[in-house]
Amino acid sequence: MNRLITSSLLAGLALMTTLNGLAAEPRIQVHGHRGARARMPENTLPAFEYAMRAGVDVLELDMAVTRDNVIVISHDPILHPPVCSGPKPSAVIHELTLAQVREWDCGAVKNPAFPDQQPVPGTRMPTLDEVFTLAAKSKVEFNIETKIFKDKPELTPPPREFAQLVLDEIRKHHIEKRIILQSFDYRTLAEMKQLAPKIRLSALTQSDQREFTEIAKEAGAGIVSPHYSLVTPEKVKAAHAADLQVVPWTANKPSDWRKLVDAHVDAIISDDPAALIAWLKQQGLR
Repeated sequence: MNRLITSSLLAGLALMTTLNGLAAEPRIQVHGHRGARARMPENTLPAFEYAMRAGVDVLELDMAVTRDNVIVISHDPILHPPVCSGPKPSAVIHELTLAQVREWDCGAVKNPAFPDQQPVPGTRMPTLDEVFTLAAKSKVEFNIETKIFKDKPELTPPPREFAQLVLDEIRKHHIEKRIILQSFDYRTLAEMKQLAPKIRLSALTQSDQREFTEIAKEAGAGIVSPHYSLVTPEKVKAAHAADLQVVPWTANKPSDWRKLVDAHVDAIISDDPAALIAWLKQQGLR
């Protein structure tokens, strides 16, 4: 009799949980792309502050290295408008010292691709150390990308050196468990795997039509981060069966979010994380 009562109670609780939507879908993490570049100047402290206030799970950002071996946050290895404005039309970050990089204003000009972006004049390019310090008291994680190029080795340190510089900053802040290292160039992923095997690795891809499992195997990564247009429910299912995560980029419209949710991705990278979070809440998914 007691077993029957216990079984009935458990079944009832499971049904109530399902009806309340608490077990319908796992939480989909939100990554703020370059902080929140739809709203604030990309890859800047104001963008990362905005994203954290919006409630992101992860800050997504890009890394370059100055001539004096300081990791700075920049998507492009070359400074140029509208992202950054300075004393010259353009300049290679790896040829400048940090002091010289700081002569550029990376918040004065609105990016025309994002009409709702709010300029913040006087904003300087942050270092990786400054971003980690900014988020020190939060639980936010970091999805950090090594911008490195096989065909342009002069723009960055060699893969091993780049990975070591990144690892030094991670260890300085004792945040190994909060880091995902991502790249389109899998050489830095391989180096990080040797240097610090427990750091999560993510293989970025823009147009590779292969199964996500094949991409992950090539990169030695536990996460695949494809352009959102490459995502299908079948590819995600196969990835999950192989104990991989799928984190697509960069989806900014509800219609695309819906497709990704229906495909059961693990996270979504978006330029407008606040809007994505609001939409997920409307769907009962957050």
